[in-house]
Parts: sequence; C-alpha cells; structure tokens
Amino acid sequence: MAQHKSAIRQQRRSLRRNLINRKNKSILRTHIKAIRTAITNKNREEAEKLLPQTFSNIDKSVKKGTIHRRTGDRYKSRLSRQVEMINPSPSK
Repeated sequence: MAQHKSAIRQQRRSLRRNLINRKNKSILRTHIKAIRTAITNKNREEAEKLLPQTFSNIDKSVKKGTIHRRTGDRYKSRLSRQVEMINPSPSK
C-alpha cells in the first residue's frame, strides 16, 4: 500500500480514472456492438445511421485517453469498410 502523500493521492486519482475509463469503454463497446449487429444482419441503412454516432464515440474515447489514437483509427477504418461491403454500390 502507498505510504507517501503523493503516492496516496496518485492511487486515489488512479481509481477515479479507472472508473471513468471503464464507463467510456463500455459506451464505446455498446455502440460498436450495435453497428456490428447491423452489419451482421446486412442492414445497410441502420449501419450507415449508426456510423457517425460510433465515430464520434471513438473520437471522444481517443481524446479522453481511454483508447490509443491508432486503435481508434483502426476501429473506424474497419467499421466503415464493413458497412461499405454490405451491398456494394455499382461502380461506374
């Protein structure tokens, strides 16, 4: 257990941040799960509707430091690619 005042404060801060990060990650996972369900059901309209909302949550999580920037970029890239592959639009 921490002995110094600064270490005790840091421990308290760590516990608070842990709760905040857990909440943010939970929200993020819920949104990603919803969009993946729409992708699995091949519901392109639903997936396209959820995409900006999910991207916003990913960006917020990155900004708050809950997930790494490149992890967020990877999530966005894969999700957008999967949505595009549901019913490919005819190429010109």
